[in-house]
Amino acid sequence: MMSTDCPASFPASAAALLRDGTLRAITLDLDDTLWPVGPTLVRAEQVLHDWLRAQAPATAAAFGVERMLALRQDVARRRPDLAHDLTALRRITLREALAAAGDGVHLADPAFEVFFAARQQVTWYEDVAEALARLGARFMLYGLTNGNAELGPTGLSAHLAGVIGARECGVAKPDARIFQAACARLGLAPHQVLHVGDDWALDVVGARRAGLHSAWVRRPDAAHRPGPAHGRPDDEAPGQHLTVPDLGRLADALGA
Repeated sequence: MMSTDCPASFPASAAALLRDGTLRAITLDLDDTLWPVGPTLVRAEQVLHDWLRAQAPATAAAFGVERMLALRQDVARRRPDLAHDLTALRRITLREALAAAGDGVHLADPAFEVFFAARQQVTWYEDVAEALARLGARFMLYGLTNGNAELGPTGLSAHLAGVIGARECGVAKPDARIFQAACARLGLAPHQVLHVGDDWALDVVGARRAGLHSAWVRRPDAAHRPGPAHGRPDDEAPGQHLTVPDLGRLADALGA
């Protein structure tokens, strides 16, 4: 049963989504929706730095974790054409750091693989496993992310039919084309799909402007993230909008 701290519009919105049975699938953002990404990246950055200390000591000495981050941000500013491709930005960063320190640039690829493997070691929010099982029993589930998490290493293969990322799509959320590509893979029209994510601009507004329904996950530990005044959805966008504190409450609302 849903508790009474849900927004007043929540039950009506959920009923509207379910009334005619057209909702067939759910696309899910990954980072900060299914797991907290911050701690994951901090650990992965440290694993990478430890590897560089052993394999490229000059680079490790010249580029600590904070300086490597600053370099990556600089690369991103110089390469706006790669804003959708976090993997490419990180590989370029590693090559530039290695070259600047005088270490072999050929180490960039193995260095990236070390980081990437650690980046997949995520810890799900407590509600996620049960909620995905419940939602998956009623709807098709698919990942939709601007990041580079993968289904197998993160443990999602048992729940999600696949994942589409900004890198392979060539555009990132909130661009409508990535949502449309997900719908095409599912073989469904946008109004048959609900997108779920933690970021108001990228997930909620992006999805609704692409014609999907949306659910905004506002976890208590992420309440500081920006959103619209009074938590109101963009009234100019199509579709129904839900606001939930976690995926368990979303499953409740959708009768899963």
